[in-house]
Amino acid sequence: MQSNQQNDGANKPPDHGRKFQSGNLILVGMMGSGKTTMGRALARHLGKTFVDSDEEIIKRTGVTVPHIFDIEGEAGFRQREAAAIGDLLRRDNMVLATGGGAVLAEQNRAMLQQNGIVIYLKANVHDLWQRTRHDRNRPLLQTADPHAKLVELFQLRDPLYQQVSDIVVQSGRQSVNILMQHLLNELETYRKSHHES
Repeated sequence: MQSNQQNDGANKPPDHGRKFQSGNLILVGMMGSGKTTMGRALARHLGKTFVDSDEEIIKRTGVTVPHIFDIEGEAGFRQREAAAIGDLLRRDNMVLATGGGAVLAEQNRAMLQQNGIVIYLKANVHDLWQRTRHDRNRPLLQTADPHAKLVELFQLRDPLYQQVSDIVVQSGRQSVNILMQHLLNELETYRKSHHES
């Protein structure tokens, strides 16, 4: 006999207290969507600490992200990423820029949602391509057809970014300041709607 009810025992409701009390803002999105640039600007403006999960992994291992991909493959890198994000999310009052693939693991998505307000910086593939095509530090794009790879990654990841995020902001060609102002307005609206509910 099939039941339409989901097994809620396994999926405990998230702790919304920590989501807001931590003071954390978490940026998700594709490589090249502006998470690091935007994250630094937001952290400066709001007086928070800026942390980049890829930089944290580099600090821990002493080697570059492409080097980890070469030695351990993507699976090895994703394990390191999950560990780093788990540790970072114990902190408070930070802006965290995550790697583009951080949302692939379900445990990461749950951790992100529970430990801060998640913001998806959404850019179209053309803009992402313009921003990443000369960057040698993008191991997933070191293929014969990086543009096709970006399209494939976007189609796979976009639904996951949408699922995990509280706020979605288009990060097109506008300046960092204009984007930040838009984001601050969205944050204000989001906080109000959730504090009054």
